[in-house]
Amino acid sequence: MNDAQGAFTRATGRGLEGREAESAGADKPRYRRYQFDLIAPHCGAGVLEVGAGLGEFSSQFSGLDRLVVTDVDPGAVTVMKELFSDAGEIAGEIEVRQFDLDARDTLERPVDSVVAINVLEHFEDDADVLASLARSVVPGGTIVLWVPGYQSLYSDFDRKVGHFRRYTPKTARDAIQRAGLTCELARPVNLLGGLAWWAAMRLGRAAAPNSGAVGVYDRVIVPVTRVLDRFLPVPFGQSVLAVARVPSEAGTSRD
Repeated sequence: MNDAQGAFTRATGRGLEGREAESAGADKPRYRRYQFDLIAPHCGAGVLEVGAGLGEFSSQFSGLDRLVVTDVDPGAVTVMKELFSDAGEIAGEIEVRQFDLDARDTLERPVDSVVAINVLEHFEDDADVLASLARSVVPGGTIVLWVPGYQSLYSDFDRKVGHFRRYTPKTARDAIQRAGLTCELARPVNLLGGLAWWAAMRLGRAAAPNSGAVGVYDRVIVPVTRVLDRFLPVPFGQSVLAVARVPSEAGTSRD
């Protein structure tokens, strides 16, 4: 991901231009809301999303004091600037900007929380990236991670889009602790999505997720997944949700 131009497409397999940019993600609104309902409770009043792509996740927030939505790809940033040009209900202050994690960019004014959805797996030194992100968070704030789950699901598509790894709760916790942060939560999510991914991408050796199947999954499977995640101790999933706490005092790290 060293070349910023086109980074969004390389990392996701999606395009920015024309109709695809306008409708990208429109076939999975239930899944995005499912993600949001799991992530948002761990966020404070000021949020930075890194690797925000087209801004679809952050557009679900409302009533924040401050929202900073970022991507390394300038094309994605251009799309997001249009999306958030009239979005006062989301936050009192909204900033859309380019943000390069390879260069370890940081915010001049830290936020309460950082959200990184399907970002950390693109970096070989994940602990160093987390330590860098912590510098954009106020003491005692959070970094909320949503990362691909389980190396047994690693596919040609993962390789194609530049994933160094998929995570378990244990490996996510290890990366957080190596960064000098406290791991408050690390658990698998989306059990049925994990089974579907294994069947399509590993067993079926699909080159990329099928858009039609994604639509069916969103309508039929995501509501069931919500119930399973809420009432069962899910032992496996397509993704891992993790929450890291930045030390309350500068220069203090905890296990």
